[in-house]
Amino acid sequence: MKTEYRRWTPEEETLLCELVGKKLSAAEIARQMGRSRCAVFARLDKLGVKMGRNWTKAEDDYLEENWGKKSIGTIAQSLGRSRQGVIQRKDTLGLGAFLENGEYVTLNQLLAAVTGSAKSYSYKIESWVKNRGLPVHRKRVNACSFRVVYIEEFWKWAEKNRAFLDFSKMEPFVLGIEPDWVPAQRRKDFEAFALQRKDPWTPAEDNRLKHLLKQYKYGYAELSAMLRRSAGAIQRRCTDLGLKERPVKADNRNEWTDADFQAVADGIRAGDSYTVIGMVLGRSEKAVRGKVYYTYLTENADKIRAMIGSGPWGTGAPVPTVKQGRFLSRTRTQTEKDLSRLVMLLKMRRNALGWDEFFQKDMCMLWDDIEGCTANEENCDVCKSFQRIKPQYCRRCGVSVISRKKIDMCDRCKRIRKWQHRCKQTVLDTKYSKEDSQ
Repeated sequence: MKTEYRRWTPEEETLLCELVGKKLSAAEIARQMGRSRCAVFARLDKLGVKMGRNWTKAEDDYLEENWGKKSIGTIAQSLGRSRQGVIQRKDTLGLGAFLENGEYVTLNQLLAAVTGSAKSYSYKIESWVKNRGLPVHRKRVNACSFRVVYIEEFWKWAEKNRAFLDFSKMEPFVLGIEPDWVPAQRRKDFEAFALQRKDPWTPAEDNRLKHLLKQYKYGYAELSAMLRRSAGAIQRRCTDLGLKERPVKADNRNEWTDADFQAVADGIRAGDSYTVIGMVLGRSEKAVRGKVYYTYLTENADKIRAMIGSGPWGTGAPVPTVKQGRFLSRTRTQTEKDLSRLVMLLKMRRNALGWDEFFQKDMCMLWDDIEGCTANEENCDVCKSFQRIKPQYCRRCGVSVISRKKIDMCDRCKRIRKWQHRCKQTVLDTKYSKEDSQ
């Protein structure tokens, strides 16, 4: 229901000025005079009377210095003013938005500045923040909360993760003054992109890859140079397309020298890509990655840079786990021997605890898992017919195998030999199909 307009009398105007002089709030004045807050403000504006005290130069300096650094509530409490009064004074001084006046940017702004796109936000939260520890803080503005990143902390984090970031997508000085190492790293990222593209594969590139593979004369290094793709990208694309053809295996007879390993260490410390390091050494990117993983058990250049520090190659190399040791040529034999000893100790312990009556049966040639003892012995502890299983050796890799059955090849080599025969058969089928078509 619309209220009837009531004119202001001289007595009410005098009372209004007296209440303002007592420093009452607009809501309290409106309540005492039986008018709305809008009516009170409109009459004060017409009379030329301002509520509250005037802002001093010291207060303006404090607001300009701390706007964007401290919360609005903290500034208002320090100045003894209301939040609305602080916001209005900010507008008068032209200080801009709260989040644009600090030594930080929002996480969205940072992602857009560094990557050139704010898409895939959830992936970047997982990859940047959770996996690599990007320092993110929370800033509350009124009822809203924002993720912010301090620029100084970002540059420290970026220096440790320079191999993960692509500075070629980042405009110079988009975050203000940059550290001395950033221009050089941006130049290297531009060169790396010129050597190897990272955009999606096109149908024309797929057809060219198929054509080159069917010639059976190009390895990963040659294909990488012709297609401007990394060896890992080519390998993955062959798998995605379901291609049976593979690049020709490279010549591995060139031994690695200490100078080669030191060149790899220097390149990683300088932030060079594996492709550039391979070009310096005259080797493929895949060969460089293999040697790096062989020593440091990871291909992440940022982690390796932290391990190696300023020392020579091999500094800070981690000790492989049991699972890793079984697949590394330098530790495979010793790891399998240690596992065999561990199995024997566990069996002895099992026998001591009464979990199994006898453990000798697992090492005896006369024991059958279905028929039992074929020598008709009842007690393994006093058995005189015990025949220890003799170790057998794989004729392909030489690894020792414990088995009651006669074998000439371990399970691993059987799988490899089967795969080799399948590849050979595929090559022959392709060759004969070409001859038939001609």
